[in-house]
Amino acid sequence: MRFRRWPRPTAYRETPRKRAAFLRKQRLEREALPLFAEAIAARQRDVDEEMAHRQVWWIDRERELRRQRAARWREARAKLFVLHDSIRRKVRTLWRTCPYPADPASFADFLHQIAVGRLDPDRPPWVFHQKTQARITTNPATFDEAFRQIGRKSVGGGPSAAPTEEVLFCGNLGSGILLLTSRVRAIDPNAGFDILPDHRATDDGRTEHRVDIDVRGNCSVPDLSLIQRLAQAADTRPVVVRRVRPVAHAPGAQ
Repeated sequence: MRFRRWPRPTAYRETPRKRAAFLRKQRLEREALPLFAEAIAARQRDVDEEMAHRQVWWIDRERELRRQRAARWREARAKLFVLHDSIRRKVRTLWRTCPYPADPASFADFLHQIAVGRLDPDRPPWVFHQKTQARITTNPATFDEAFRQIGRKSVGGGPSAAPTEEVLFCGNLGSGILLLTSRVRAIDPNAGFDILPDHRATDDGRTEHRVDIDVRGNCSVPDLSLIQRLAQAADTRPVVVRRVRPVAHAPGAQ
C-alpha cells in the first residue's frame, strides 16, 4: 500500500519571535480592560513558564495526532479488507498510482467513492481512456446528414466577372475523411466567368448554371455515386461530382 509515514516527533522550538508574540498577547489583554489590568496581570503566566508549558503540550499534541492518524488508517484498512479479493487487489494497485495524498482521510474517501459508484476502478478519471474515433455516417439520407459545412470563401471576380463562392464540406462515409468543395459555374463555356451561388433557373424554367463538387480523399466509386445522388437531391441545378487526385510533388521539391 502507499502510505506516508508520519514525521518523527520533534521538540517545541522556542524562538525570540514566539516569546515576543506571547508578551504582546498579554499586553493586549491588559489594555482591553484597563480597569482590571492588575487583576489580569496577576493571573497571567510568566513567559518562561509559558515556554516550558508549551514544550510539554507539544509532545502530548504530537502523540495525540499520531494516535488519531493510526486509528483512521485502521478504520480505512478495515473497509478495504471487506472487499472481495479480486477487487481488493485492484484497489490496492490503483491506490499506488492515484494522485490523492497518501493520508488516511484521502484513502477513506477513495474507498467511499468506489463504494458509491463514483469511481470506477477499471476506468479511473486520472487516466485517459477515450478512444479517438472519427464520426462516420454510413447510410445518410440527405446531403446535410452526410456532410457539414466547415468553410466558405469568395473567389474569382474582376472587371467583367462577378465573384463566386466556394463552400467547403467535410464528412466520412466509412472509408476516411472526405473534403468537398462546391462551386457554382455557368453551363455555357462561352460565358467566360463564374456567377453567384444563389442564381437559379430562368423565367422559362431553364437553368444556365451547374454545381461542381470536387471530392478529395479516399472516395470509392459507390461513395462517389452516393454523393452525386445526395447533392442532386438537395439542389435544383445540375450537379457534377468528380474526384480530385492529390498533386504529386517532384522528387526534391519543397
